[in-house]
Amino acid sequence: MPMIRLTVPAGALTEEGRATVQPDLASVLLRWEGAPDTAFFRAQAWSYLVELPEGAQTTAEDAVPRFLVEVTVPEGALSERRKAGLVEDATKTVLSAAGLAPDEALRVRVLVHEQPDGTWGAGGSVIRYADLVALAQQGREQADA
Repeated sequence: MPMIRLTVPAGALTEEGRATVQPDLASVLLRWEGAPDTAFFRAQAWSYLVELPEGAQTTAEDAVPRFLVEVTVPEGALSERRKAGLVEDATKTVLSAAGLAPDEALRVRVLVHEQPDGTWGAGGSVIRYADLVALAQQGREQADA
């Protein structure tokens, strides 16, 4: 039940990038989480695009657009290797959506927030990581059948 949020200055994405970046980031997240590629799990990967008004983002140096990707996953869902892959692929996805070259990667920051077990709720109930692992296993078995 991961979530991913991209915060960008308005107008920083290409037209095509704005149309595709949310599902692309959600797919990156699911892939690195190791979730089965099923309609159920795709529907649980929520993706947000937050566009800041002109002048709302700057640094001490300049106002060149910067990009913030925030990922929220259940604690334990991502190993260090998976986090590294997620950060790399999310960065590439954002650069592509903005029409930027790989050497602009420092303009993208990715923060991975791990939600402690027992503090994530959905459908009116607390969802535990073990519940998600069981659901993923069922999804894999159904996909293999």
